[in-house]
Amino acid sequence: MEQLLHYCWKHKMWPMEGLQTTDGRRVEVIDPGLHNRNSGPDFFNAKVKIDGTLWVGNVEIHDRASDWYQHGHQKDAHYNNVVLHVVGVADRDVQTLEGNFVPQLCLTVPPSVTANYAELLRTDSYPPCYRIIPSLTRLTIHAWMAALQTERLEQKTVAIGERAAQAGGSWEDAFFATLARNYGFGINGDAFEEWARHIPLQAVGKHRDDLFQIEAVFMGQAGLLETAAIPERYQETALNEGYFARLRNEYQYLAHKFSLTPMDANRWRFLRLRPQNFPHIRIAQLASLYYSRRASLSALVECRDMVTLADMLQTQVTPYWETHYTFGSESIRTTKRLSPSSINLLIINTCVPMLFAYGRHSMREELCDRAFDFLEQLQAERNHIIRMWQECGLEVATAGDSQALIQLKREYCDRRDCLRCRIGYEYLRASR
Repeated sequence: MEQLLHYCWKHKMWPMEGLQTTDGRRVEVIDPGLHNRNSGPDFFNAKVKIDGTLWVGNVEIHDRASDWYQHGHQKDAHYNNVVLHVVGVADRDVQTLEGNFVPQLCLTVPPSVTANYAELLRTDSYPPCYRIIPSLTRLTIHAWMAALQTERLEQKTVAIGERAAQAGGSWEDAFFATLARNYGFGINGDAFEEWARHIPLQAVGKHRDDLFQIEAVFMGQAGLLETAAIPERYQETALNEGYFARLRNEYQYLAHKFSLTPMDANRWRFLRLRPQNFPHIRIAQLASLYYSRRASLSALVECRDMVTLADMLQTQVTPYWETHYTFGSESIRTTKRLSPSSINLLIINTCVPMLFAYGRHSMREELCDRAFDFLEQLQAERNHIIRMWQECGLEVATAGDSQALIQLKREYCDRRDCLRCRIGYEYLRASR
């Protein structure tokens, strides 16, 4: 109930006239204030007139007035500037730490809002607001999608900033870790990010002219050069082929030289993975990409068109991996280059967020603008989330659209956080 009181106060869902405090004084709400999602009063800098006197201050909202005392506000100086206490039930008077009585207003949630909200919570169909989507204006949809797109990029910016901090402030290392994470293509994302933290790029950089040594460090730090990491049925073949033993010997030398410790190979997942997504193949591709020196943050910043960007990310594998997906398991020879759809996903999930995050960090607005431009040039992703929204009647044309709708599902629908959603707002205010 308190959530709905917050909602009604924020969106001014109250009678235009007839509002009174519990002691009979006339109330006029000029400005409900700014919603505070942190500690302290619920709304800051509200403006209300009480019996003609203008008060500027904070507003606190509770289901019952007595919750003021249950939450300890009478002992907290942050609540001394509360000018109005909005409640569902006024079961007692309340005072601040300074001993002042706070004016109280009983607010009733409109029955239609209560009924619509209950319907959203109990509806099994997904998303629960599906029936109102076709009636929304293009302006409403466009504004909300634009906000969601920015919100998603800002979330990714936080994660990238944390990677840069872990790397001692190196944004190049943060780019490598972000690229590695997205080479996991979802299932192995966490494992690839952990793997990236095990790669000492400054040390590996001293051997960047030798692809074999790079691959040895990359595979070794992934824990994949341990015999136990090879399925038992392939172990004898892997040892007889010689490539595994050569890589392992080279890694042991470099591990001793640089004091390297590999990650646990059990972190890698293979179940229901297509062979081209096996960690061995993705790591071999990353080794070749690192060796080529094409993919880096500095190179990304110089990319101004999609063709250059896609070319920067394209890579292949060494000859051994053209005929293998894991050590000892031979396959038909293929170049195992990245598919166009894989490159698009890397652009969406690595390049665009890196441009946006680095643009924010370096205060280069043109990089942030370029990130949005790239999203509008790319085709929308194809997955079950996007298909769901298309079935509801939403047009999904670009990667910007699909990123916005992924954000909508994960951060709002999955959490049933309809009160913060603009589509939820339209649903709640609809007449029944």
